[in-house]
Amino acid sequence: MDIKRCVFVGVGGQGNLLASNLLGQAALDMGIPVVVSEIHGMAQRGGVVESAVLMGGAKSPIVSNGEADVVVSFEPLETLRILSRCSKKTLVITNAQPLPPFTVAVGQGEYPPVDRILEKIRMKVEKVIALHGNELAEKAGNVLSLNMVMLGALIGSGATPVTEEVMKKTIGKSTKKAFLESNLKAFDLGKEAGRKLAKN
Repeated sequence: MDIKRCVFVGVGGQGNLLASNLLGQAALDMGIPVVVSEIHGMAQRGGVVESAVLMGGAKSPIVSNGEADVVVSFEPLETLRILSRCSKKTLVITNAQPLPPFTVAVGQGEYPPVDRILEKIRMKVEKVIALHGNELAEKAGNVLSLNMVMLGALIGSGATPVTEEVMKKTIGKSTKKAFLESNLKAFDLGKEAGRKLAKN
């Protein structure tokens, strides 16, 4: 298979590292060669956290500028910041609900309008799937399940060789019993949103 480079980005505490690790494990379970890498910023202070899952026999864990096939972003401004990794062919799956940085919260900065952020992203890439991930996580009964929503959207988009069945089994093996039902529901809600928006 061709190498598929998938970059995850978010803010510390949103769970994007778990999402990328689960995707990597699911790929392994399907016999797909996979490399997973992580870059931790000031995660504890709400800083950027980035990870990458490269499927299909990649030799290097690095995704250079213009190389990402898919970007899965948990926060709109972080999507904009990582846009250099994208080419015209990149699929961007982004949460459209912001988590403003500390500087905005204390009045030392201004968060740009989300529609303007999305407009800039659409100018760079061919396809953008923008969903209200936090709302879907709440609907699933667990506000912390945004990572499952975004993982579901990725699988629903059909942009990776990992199947829904294997992904759900991997989630089942890696989730505490108390959170399993809400995590799977969040995954399903994300999957349906991803599938629907991928067709538009």
